[in-house]
Amino acid sequence: MLTPEKLKLLQAFLGNLPPPMAQRLARAVEWDRLNDGNLFPHDLIMESLRPALRQASRPDRMPSPQRLFCEPFEDLLSASPRQEKHKGRIARASVPPVWDWLSESLIPDETRTYVRAVTSAVLHYDVYGARGYAREFWDTASKAMREALCHEASREAARLALQDNLAVADAVEMALLLSASAFVAQIQEKLPRAAPTLSEDLIWELREIYDSLVETLPDAAPYVAVIAMNRLAKPWEALKLPLMIARKTQDTMISSTDMGLAGDLLLLDIADHAHAICAVHPPAFDVDELLRHLGRFTELSSAIVKEVEIRRDGRWGQHLFRDRALVGEAMGEMMKLVPREILAVLPMHRSGAYGSGPRVPVTARPLEPEKIERAIRYAKLLVGCRHLAAAASFQAACQNAFDDVLGALAAFNDGIEHEIRSTSEEVRIRAEPFHAVAVELTAILFSQQEAEHMRRRAAIAA
Repeated sequence: MLTPEKLKLLQAFLGNLPPPMAQRLARAVEWDRLNDGNLFPHDLIMESLRPALRQASRPDRMPSPQRLFCEPFEDLLSASPRQEKHKGRIARASVPPVWDWLSESLIPDETRTYVRAVTSAVLHYDVYGARGYAREFWDTASKAMREALCHEASREAARLALQDNLAVADAVEMALLLSASAFVAQIQEKLPRAAPTLSEDLIWELREIYDSLVETLPDAAPYVAVIAMNRLAKPWEALKLPLMIARKTQDTMISSTDMGLAGDLLLLDIADHAHAICAVHPPAFDVDELLRHLGRFTELSSAIVKEVEIRRDGRWGQHLFRDRALVGEAMGEMMKLVPREILAVLPMHRSGAYGSGPRVPVTARPLEPEKIERAIRYAKLLVGCRHLAAAASFQAACQNAFDDVLGALAAFNDGIEHEIRSTSEEVRIRAEPFHAVAVELTAILFSQQEAEHMRRRAAIAA
């Protein structure tokens, strides 16, 4: 039995595997599970591999009964934490209880028959046959689920089985997409995952699917743009479809229609990134994670403004400009801390009588490792967010911090190099750790080339 510490190490190791290796391991685990093997802890490994598998450029997963069942709504699945149900988002955590509900109480005989048929087909390398069984089961499952969820009395039984109101709401959405599986399959065929762009021809083809759904299954029609959005490398391009259908370019017109769902989800993503940025508590923070959220926030918010005419008095506009203000304020406060944290490892004072001389480094006290780590982190943040500052409304604060830090670092570098060249061995020994920190900051804030020049000059002086 693995200890919690070893379990975390294993999960971190599996999550950081190269995507091709993660795919091979996932196939081995899935093959073992299909054969009713117990060679691997299946669920643990698959959950740990998920971050690496998401990075794979081309999915190469073995079909399984549960995975094939999820295909019609797989583009809506989300692993993000939530407090409420959002239309167009289905929690991955809802899949196991819904599957158990189907297999144990709702349609147990039909589910067992489906599982046996798909497993046999996959083990005989008959993927086409497995998908045929899945299409039949989608119809069976969608009818049973919709019937069980259409009335309050029957929905209460589902709630008891699923033990979660959010899972019940997810099951309603699963049933809807399962009933529209033929149309979903058309979208998935036309748009492979991470499709580079949404061409005009594709927009017209998606429009035809939308029109067909409006006639046959109107509740599923808004999901055309949502599914397309989740299969695009640039998800905001999916808004071209509601723009075409609404024949409007302003967010106030589109957001009030059923086709505004894709835009609502993009705004939800923007808000999630904004909240993650505002939740950062200096001085302890993950700089890479913060920059990831900031980069995604600026990319999405800038793109949606370019795609749609956002009005400040519209619902989308109010949400977007509120989030930009929150991020701008939070990052502006972070920028105020940058000079203080970096200059803490570049101590200087004025020399001479009564402080009348030039500023020189103070090397009497050794540097604290925690201060060095913080300075490096803030330097990486400053450099990493410079090109994002304008889009996130904190450009002035970022530029002020950059100017202050670069001026101080340049002055410190001149002074510390003078001490490294000192004829006093004691002075040189005290200066060396400060010089090493200055070199590292120079590599981040100026350039690797300038940092290398500093190293060479110090080596010559030694």
